[in-house]
Amino acid sequence: MENNVEEQLVKLVAMDRIEIPISSMSGKLKRQKPKLASDINLNEYGGKFQGERVYARVEFEDKLKARGMTEGIEEFTRQHPKYGELLSAIIEEKRSERENHLYFGMNEGSRLSSEDYVGILMNLGFTEATTRNLYPELIDVSRKISRKRDEERRVLID
Repeated sequence: MENNVEEQLVKLVAMDRIEIPISSMSGKLKRQKPKLASDINLNEYGGKFQGERVYARVEFEDKLKARGMTEGIEEFTRQHPKYGELLSAIIEEKRSERENHLYFGMNEGSRLSSEDYVGILMNLGFTEATTRNLYPELIDVSRKISRKRDEERRVLID
């Protein structure tokens, strides 16, 4: 039984270490993509571009958006000051909430093997050859990012 827990924790550590660089790269891409898109000027093409390999068009859409929670509460409070105060008091009231976290990490002097990482990457859909090429780069980035944080990690389980 103890061996099974050890294997599961090794997988969890490997997953976490692989997630760190992928999540970091994803965040960077998500921030860069809208900026790059807004810098593309299609005015001289009438809002449409058809290239050899790519195309683009600008479409303007009128959409109805729901009022935000804060804006809705403020409007309710303006229309119904007495009830608005009660609603605000209910919202401001702190409530105790229990969360369960699993804290995990590596024992000092212990290391994960490349096989520990390969299994996780292959479960993501990479071939073994791609995994073996990708693994060293991902782990290198993960180590650089991890140096800036505590080694013990946690995950919310309830």
